[in-house]
Amino acid sequence: MDTELVTRAQRGDEEAFASLAVAVGNRLHAVAHRILRDTDLAEDATQQALLAMWRDLPRLRDPARFDAWAYRLLVRACYAEGRRTRHWTPNMRLLPAHEPVQADGSNTIVDRDQLERGFRRLSIDHRAVVVLHHYLDWPLERVADALGIPAGTARSRLHHAMRGLRAAIDADARPPARKAAQ
Repeated sequence: MDTELVTRAQRGDEEAFASLAVAVGNRLHAVAHRILRDTDLAEDATQQALLAMWRDLPRLRDPARFDAWAYRLLVRACYAEGRRTRHWTPNMRLLPAHEPVQADGSNTIVDRDQLERGFRRLSIDHRAVVVLHHYLDWPLERVADALGIPAGTARSRLHHAMRGLRAAIDADARPPARKAAQ
């Protein structure tokens, strides 16, 4: 990020802030969408993060750390949006996973669907670490810095998130238990 642009925005230059918002807006929205798994919630979280940036930018001590600071604000906004929403479960019937493999690419869709269901079961804390580490390809030290947590906590959250994701996928893959005849 251009530190001169950040410095100008810190001084109240609205054009400089607009340029910053344009430069980071799409990336922030993409991360918010991956954390929240909902376009509308991601838009709300991105808006809240941009408002917080405008309000708090004069207090940013090191303009070179703008990116990490911006993602920290975004993740906080995602947490707030996640708390505000009710959890819902789609009314869908799961098809047995032991059907023959088709060569039409439907396996890819099934795999993505399983990952999506498993990812939705993770807490927002765990989703945030997974998205920043795997989607943005950040090292865990940078993830920890952006989230304002120790590096060990980031490693622990990633470990538990991946374990939870595997458990959710494994649970979905098991055939449903049959009810005993009465």
